[in-house]
Amino acid sequence: MQIPYELALGWRYTRAGRATRRNGFISFISGVSMLGIALGVAALIIVLSVMNGFQRDVRDRMLSVVSHVEIFEPQGAALSDSDRTLAQARQNPEVIGAAPFVAAQALLARGEDMKGVLVRGIDPALEGAVTDLAAVNEGLLQQLVPGAFRVVLGRELARALGVRVGDAVTLIAPSGQVTPAGVVPRLKQMKVAGMFDSGHYEYDSALVLLHHEDAQRIFRLEGPTGVRLKLRDLHRARAVALELTHSLSGRLLIRDWTQQNRTWFAAVQLEKRMMFIILTLIVAVAAFNLVSTLVMSVTDKRADIAILRTLGASPKSIMGIFVVQGALVGAIGTLAGLLLGLGVACNIDVIVPAIEHALGASFLPKDIYLISQMPSEPRSSDIVPIAAISLVLAFVATLYPSWHASRVNPAEALRYE
Repeated sequence: MQIPYELALGWRYTRAGRATRRNGFISFISGVSMLGIALGVAALIIVLSVMNGFQRDVRDRMLSVVSHVEIFEPQGAALSDSDRTLAQARQNPEVIGAAPFVAAQALLARGEDMKGVLVRGIDPALEGAVTDLAAVNEGLLQQLVPGAFRVVLGRELARALGVRVGDAVTLIAPSGQVTPAGVVPRLKQMKVAGMFDSGHYEYDSALVLLHHEDAQRIFRLEGPTGVRLKLRDLHRARAVALELTHSLSGRLLIRDWTQQNRTWFAAVQLEKRMMFIILTLIVAVAAFNLVSTLVMSVTDKRADIAILRTLGASPKSIMGIFVVQGALVGAIGTLAGLLLGLGVACNIDVIVPAIEHALGASFLPKDIYLISQMPSEPRSSDIVPIAAISLVLAFVATLYPSWHASRVNPAEALRYE
């Protein structure tokens, strides 16, 4: 099968100049353009993969503590009929687990140290059906028995208060008791039964777990304040929440996991879009370096173009030769960028710790970034558009120089040869 001469000449011009001093500078510029495209594509893949991994890890660690859907009464009041709500929620085919809970805010004190905390009363027997906390900390939640007034603290919260398993802490409820001397806050001394580590700093530093019956006594509630649900597919949480608004009885508020951290997820998506645009501009700058490369190549090859025209080559064929030359530079740069970007993205869990160890620094303090290890999740939905955009930009950059080459007048080009 005979290769079209436009393709053969385009490939020859792409690799020409390395052995001759005359075209060495053109070849150098071509190599720089190729390297720029490769680095831009690699940077796009690495950054988007890290942001995908970051979002996935934070989401998974958050969902080890937060349920997929929460149902609760307005104003934080107790559910009028929690058993009926549980039964109706379980009828939805997407629901695979349901458990009651009590949610409240309080102060936790140990000596002179005091921290504001989120108190969650749970049913240890049902908690494993709605979150992964029971599986991650096996046997820990079974320490919570009604009437014992025991608590399980996040590890960061326990460290901040300086408490260990077996120590006593004081839970201070916000709504106090009215006495002749005024409003006195309700205090309850509780024993630390254990500590959990979800891997999510926000919850490890502020969440207190206790039995829901003990929480009802402390906060003077007649029952659970809500019901937590686990779904077959967490990505259908919003649709299931909408279905439950029509199937549940009573005036209830329903919130899925995306709404609980809507600001954070929206910020991550906005950052991802902005990083994509910014890094795409880097690829565009590298791709349009091909314009100068091809303009110089056309100037250098004017005599060759004139000879090809006198031999019968059409302007379309001349244009095709230089389009092939620029497109090959873009394709090779894009392929190199894909290999480099995927190589780094797939091994970032090894590369980043090695750099941190060498520099003696931590790139992700977990009290700021919620996680302490650099994650990565390359997705084809990101990689395919990156490669396509890079190739399109490289192709567009070849059009003007190639068109200019097709307009070369053979007589003028050969006059001084």
